[in-house]
Amino acid sequence: MSESGRLPLPGPVPDSEQSGRRRKRAVFLVVSAALFLAVVVAAREVMLPFILAIVIAYVLTPLVAAVERRNVSGGLAVLVVYATVLGALGGFGAVVAPRIAHEFRTLRGELPTLAADARDRWVPAVTAEMRAVGIAPDTPPPAEEPAPQPTGAFVARPQADGSIAIDVGQGVNVVSTKGGWRIEPNGEKKDSVFDANRLVSEAIGRTFAYAQANSLQLVLAVRDFVGMVSRGVFIFFITLMLAAYLILTRDTIRLFFRSLVEPDGGPGFDVLLDRTDRGLAGVVRGQLLICGINGLLSAIGFAIVGLKYWPVMALVGAVMSLVPIFGSIASAVPAIAVALTQGLGTAVFVLFWILGIHQLEANVLNPKIMGDAAKIHPVLVIFSLLVGEHFFRVPGALLAVPCMSIAQSVFLHVEASMRGAPPAQ
Repeated sequence: MSESGRLPLPGPVPDSEQSGRRRKRAVFLVVSAALFLAVVVAAREVMLPFILAIVIAYVLTPLVAAVERRNVSGGLAVLVVYATVLGALGGFGAVVAPRIAHEFRTLRGELPTLAADARDRWVPAVTAEMRAVGIAPDTPPPAEEPAPQPTGAFVARPQADGSIAIDVGQGVNVVSTKGGWRIEPNGEKKDSVFDANRLVSEAIGRTFAYAQANSLQLVLAVRDFVGMVSRGVFIFFITLMLAAYLILTRDTIRLFFRSLVEPDGGPGFDVLLDRTDRGLAGVVRGQLLICGINGLLSAIGFAIVGLKYWPVMALVGAVMSLVPIFGSIASAVPAIAVALTQGLGTAVFVLFWILGIHQLEANVLNPKIMGDAAKIHPVLVIFSLLVGEHFFRVPGALLAVPCMSIAQSVFLHVEASMRGAPPAQ
């Protein structure tokens, strides 16, 4: 102790020691991030509720914040937003779902007719046009008539390698069973007196025989169905709960990530977070809004021209628009295919209407709704979609562009910092 009886104050930490601490901290954070990513990849089978919760929380946070500004507590604001959004979706489904279900049933029943019309009408016409310009080869020679089918119960045919092939002809039925195959006679049906009791007893007997032979399969099917429904209900409620936690603790989460950077890097981190938020706001919230506008405009145009199953086609267009570029192309194919069955003029109108919607989206909606911060080069969009679909299928395709937006924001921020330029606000 000094003569005054006080402990000496610690002196300034040497620069070499500060540099060592920073290096150790950087290594620790990098290793922790790598371990976290490894855990996420290893547990990807159970990550669906967390991913959905992040998306829901990001989409609904502005609504919750708007309710909180009216002196409403956070928990009550989340409940109000949940009730409003789920109620609106439920009301919309109650009004639209019966019509959509009816259109789907009608379309499913008419699919064979549409396929036959395409096979007998449009495919020959397109093939003839291609042959006329020399793209397709000439008409192939007629195929040889098939060999006559055997008329006996069993016909033995010697093969070139010395083996004998057995053909099953008329007179018997080969029935598949659990243990192999059963051969039954196929005698001619004889007229008999109608006996209701015999028919009922035979039907009951066949039903019990099938249930006895396939009881295990029936039990497994029921178990799988109950498990699927239970899992769906569980994922739905756990996702809403996780999203609520993320919304209520959004400020704490932001402060935690801000604490990971050095004190002098706090302002830069805030700029990076704002840039990333603007990019994601355009990609996620903006894309959802654009999907709704696309579906509404498609429904108006399809209804004007009288396109069959126009509610289904408009719904398909809205949902497929969630996937940029490829979704728009894929959604146009079924609408144009259905329009072709109603005439070439209808198909041309539908084609130009869809092109007009996408021109409006590219030149008006994207700049106004998404903004400049969300712009990603089309080549990067296609690359991210292909990579996401290859590794993670449909979820990967849906999340590819948001992930590319985050990567682009981080890259631009780091590149600007390394140049010494002020980060873009």
